[in-house]
Amino acid sequence: MATETPAASPEEVLAQVERGELSPARAISLIGAMESGSAPGAGRAPDPALIQQRRVEEILQELDELIGLQKIKRLVREIRAFIEIQKRRAQLGLATEPMVLHMIFRGNPGTGKTTVARILGRLFAEMGVLQRGHLVEVERADLVGEYIGHTAQRTREQIKKALGGILFIDEAYSLARGGEKDFGKEAIDTLVKAMEDHKDNLVLILAGYQREMRLFLETNPGLRSRFPIHIDFPDFSLDELLAIADLMLERRQYRLSPAARQALARLLEQRTGPAQENLGNARMVRNLIERAIRRQATRLVRRSSLTREELMLIEEEDLRPDPDDP
Repeated sequence: MATETPAASPEEVLAQVERGELSPARAISLIGAMESGSAPGAGRAPDPALIQQRRVEEILQELDELIGLQKIKRLVREIRAFIEIQKRRAQLGLATEPMVLHMIFRGNPGTGKTTVARILGRLFAEMGVLQRGHLVEVERADLVGEYIGHTAQRTREQIKKALGGILFIDEAYSLARGGEKDFGKEAIDTLVKAMEDHKDNLVLILAGYQREMRLFLETNPGLRSRFPIHIDFPDFSLDELLAIADLMLERRQYRLSPAARQALARLLEQRTGPAQENLGNARMVRNLIERAIRRQATRLVRRSSLTREELMLIEEEDLRPDPDDP
């Protein structure tokens, strides 16, 4: 994990920002640590443990700001606590549990799997579990080659990119779809070997649809035992989808009129529920919002004079469904 040159005072922190050695966000964290340290006197370096604690809390705060995912947020905190306690036990010479953090993510597209994986990578890096904490996202086409030996080579290349971080394999069950003679089995064998060879500096996350991932693991009992953490990502509720829409619009400096909000709620209600498989997700909301923004632009572009309010407001007509919408 990269470290910056310790600064002894807020002035030195600001100087490091000016020199491009620190980001503004990191500078705020460091100055806060100095101000809340046990020794407030000038010239004393900040406590590294306190700085790390602040950074971990900032990452967890980012997780908390995600809409929904309450069970997942609790589980991430359990994982954080587990890592911390194992480190403390080791410091006192007590027996420790194996730090095996490979995971299975089950859920539909757009339910937050990749976002949570990125947050976990940064959390593990901050806690010293991983060196870098970056995320390498791949799928079958990135791992499986066209001839014998090619798959192992391609898979090892992706593993090398992911060392020090997380290798995230989407639709992982596709590696086992071709049967015994399919090259996907070679990719699985290479991944299993890497999990042992790089157990202290690589986290593997297999992700995909709920049902397919369950069947995949049932047919690979040896693989199941290597992934102690299983996380289910449920589809978002209607209220959560509306909250996600509000957040997306706020970040883009737009907002819904009352009538537009009702129109969006009707659209979301039509597209979610038992009869609408795999649609209760943030990706659908993003598509609707981006289409509404384009329609608003088309509606306003011919006007010679526009107010700030008009440029920000999404109206009901911007959210009307197309005749060919599913």
